[in-house]
Amino acid sequence: MAHIPDGVLSWPVLAAGGVAAAAAVTLGVRALDEQRIPRVAIVAAAFFALSLFSIPLGPSSVHLLLGGLMGLILGAAIFPAVLAALLLQAVMFGFGGLTSIGVNTINIALPGAIAGMIFAPLVAQADVARAALYGGICAACAVLGTGLMVSFSLYASSPDFAASSRIVVFSYAPLLIVEALVTGFCVSFVKRVKPELLARARSA
Repeated sequence: MAHIPDGVLSWPVLAAGGVAAAAAVTLGVRALDEQRIPRVAIVAAAFFALSLFSIPLGPSSVHLLLGGLMGLILGAAIFPAVLAALLLQAVMFGFGGLTSIGVNTINIALPGAIAGMIFAPLVAQADVARAALYGGICAACAVLGTGLMVSFSLYASSPDFAASSRIVVFSYAPLLIVEALVTGFCVSFVKRVKPELLARARSA
C-alpha cells in the first residue's frame, strides 16, 4: 500500500508530507538540465506503468516500486519523476489520492534517493556482476525504507493503525526479494549497454 488513498491519513501528516515533498521536488527540479529530462521521463513512465499492477496481499497490496533503480539513475530527480507519475495515476485511474500525494511521493522517492546516493558510487565502479549485486541490495533497502515510512505514516495518523502498520511492513517482504532481482537484472543490463547512466548517478 505505497499509494495511500485519500481519507486515511490525518491532516498534520498530510501537511508535513506536502511540505517535505514540495522541498524535495524543488531540489530535484534544480538538479535537472535539458539533457537529463528525457531520462527522467522514461524512468517515470516505467514507474507509472509498473506500479499500476498491484497484487493483493492480506489487508494491503504490493507492486513494483523501482525506487532503488530510480535513485541510481536519477539521483535527486527521482522526486519530480515520482510526483508526476503519482499525479497522473491519481487523476487518470483514481490510484492513490490527491491529498496524500505529498506523503506518497516522499514515502516512495526518499528511500530510493538515499539508497541511490549510497550505492551509486559502488555500482559505477564495479564490474557487471558486482554492479548487479549492489543494485539488488540498493533496491531491497529502498523497498524496506518505503515499507517503514508507509507504516510510520499510518501510525502517526492514528494509534488505531498500529496493528495494520505492522502488517504493512511484513507485506513488503516478498516485494523486497522480487524488486532486488528485477533491479539487479536491470542494472546489469544498463551496465553493459549504457554504463554512463549509472556513472552519472554519482553526481546527479
